[in-house]
Amino acid sequence: MLDSRHIRTFHEVVSTGSFTAAARSLGYTQPAVTQQIRALEREAGLPLFTRDGRRMKLTEAGETLARHASVILGNLGAAQQQLQALARLRAGRVRVCAFPSANATLIPEAMAGLLADHPTVRVELLEAEPPESLHKLLSGECDIALSFSYPGLRAELPPELVEIRLMEDLLTVLLPVGHPLARRHAVRLAELAQARWIAGCPRCRANFLHICAEEGFDPDIVVTTDDNLALQSLVAAGVGLAVAPALVLSFLNHRKVTGRALEPHVRRQVCAYVLREHLPLPATELVLDSLRSAAAVRVGC
Repeated sequence: MLDSRHIRTFHEVVSTGSFTAAARSLGYTQPAVTQQIRALEREAGLPLFTRDGRRMKLTEAGETLARHASVILGNLGAAQQQLQALARLRAGRVRVCAFPSANATLIPEAMAGLLADHPTVRVELLEAEPPESLHKLLSGECDIALSFSYPGLRAELPPELVEIRLMEDLLTVLLPVGHPLARRHAVRLAELAQARWIAGCPRCRANFLHICAEEGFDPDIVVTTDDNLALQSLVAAGVGLAVAPALVLSFLNHRKVTGRALEPHVRRQVCAYVLREHLPLPATELVLDSLRSAAAVRVGC
């Protein structure tokens, strides 16, 4: 068996390029680093370094271990984070990572209901767009992640995650209030082929390009931002139009901007994700139940 402490020291030697630099980085003495590398070589049964003049060079075995070291250490770090998450969840402390429009709508409504019935639960709220939110969940940086996906653009779900579908969110188009099409109840995307556009996060932008292509045009995207308040101000200033989910309309607070249903109708799927082994824990169940209740009143929005 390879000692993880020795692998960490080996990885630092490879990363920094020398025993001396690794010792400085780790806060060890150089002899201590040398002893750990020798111990690792005994565990491996092969030399990991050879001297090339004044430089240390990786042997074939060293090259092999170097390819795996960062993965091994990354997996160990994720395991440690997930164990710490398990302890926090058992104590009723839950970290939720959600995308901006969910943090402004679903999360406050869910937390109000949760704390009314379970005042001892404590929630730490983080913000990230997908797929970063799922990466945070897998690495143990959060306990529940809220994410969204678009039809035809769904990625494969890692087997260690459980998906809980919450709601569908209708896409809308944001227009300045004086726009000629603002008088309509719904606007066909193809009618806006000549407009300038403001695009959102990478996943939203990919879907926007996809639906525009289906309508036969390539949109003129002049600004990209995942800041919903900036998006509204840019539309109000006449910089461009924007496709935004209906959740954004819930906190649309710019008097010079209005939202209209988009045709053809496109809905994104909003889901919660949790590690499979954390699903039965009471704190996780309570937060998920609250999210389901908050989402239920918005189904079809």
